[in-house]
Amino acid sequence: MPRNPDKHHRHSIRLKDYDYSQAGAYFVTICTRDREGLFGEIAEGLMQLSPFGEIVGACWHDLPHHYPHVALDAFVIMPNHIHGIIVLADPTVVGAGFKPAPTMVNKCHRLTEIIRAFKTFSSRRINESHGTPGTPVWQRNYYEHVIRNENDLDEVRKYIMNNPLKWDLDKENPENWGK
Repeated sequence: MPRNPDKHHRHSIRLKDYDYSQAGAYFVTICTRDREGLFGEIAEGLMQLSPFGEIVGACWHDLPHHYPHVALDAFVIMPNHIHGIIVLADPTVVGAGFKPAPTMVNKCHRLTEIIRAFKTFSSRRINESHGTPGTPVWQRNYYEHVIRNENDLDEVRKYIMNNPLKWDLDKENPENWGK
């Protein structure tokens, strides 16, 4: 169905005029469609991954193989969402020595492309394993935060690592909906 601007009032949550292909660290949160708990359960502050959660983890950790200018930092899978830090390197310095690798010249993927690919890779593998081709796994959008300095990076890392311990208080926890 074509987009009708009178009915659909989607507003971008991205920073206006910000270049999401530039080198830097980005904190991302991606939720499952309808916040469905597909990826496992938290027991005593530890995430116990389901087979779908294992697929999501494998797809996340595979991103640098598809995007050589991507490095991954802190990451956690929660029952119905993920948190992770993606670091985009300057593609002109990725490669051997002082010259960029020939395959990297002009290959600067935007954060949105990397997230789209992750969602596509993981959805396909989940649907193949479950026999449900084309079934949406992820919500349409995602949250991102541009990490601006080392202190910000440290705080985001702590948030990610402590997230399973705080599941009982998390607004994404279905038991807290409506409270």
